Amino acid sequence: MTAGWQPLVGTVVQGYRVASGLSDTTPYPQGTLAMQLPHFLARGFDLQPYFLGTLNVATAPLQFRLVEPEVTLEQVAWTDLHGPESFSFARCRLGWGNATHSGWLYYPHPETKPMHRERSDVLELLMPKLMGIGYGDRVRLAIRPTEIHLMKR
Repeated sequence: MTAGWQPLVGTVVQGYRVASGLSDTTPYPQGTLAMQLPHFLARGFDLQPYFLGTLNVATAPLQFRLVEPEVTLEQVAWTDLHGPESFSFARCRLGWGNATHSGWLYYPHPETKPMHRERSDVLELLMPKLMGIGYGDRVRLAIRPTEIHLMKR
């Protein structure tokens, strides 16, 4: 997928469905990303080209650690239900079928995210709407090793 990118493979898995608002139990029926979008835009970061839900990709036995993300937004007060959260974003690419799509790793900082804990082997990706992709599909990823480190458990 070109120089400067580290390839890996993963499997699409179901997340909490809170980012998209598709969960039956979410306190954010419009989705957290739709609520966060205006706050991100106000800070100069535009996610409008992407589907407002995450595509979750498991990479076990590899896990990731964010080290130098391209974008970090500190203390974003996007809801009245809890305190501000910090978010980081690192560029990524996803290969599925015959196409490659550019997007972002979406990383709500765990120390500021009170509702859910994510697994360290699941990348939450922001991508354009990918019609037909589903749970269990194998995908090709490319990340920048300067932004995200991969390691075996």
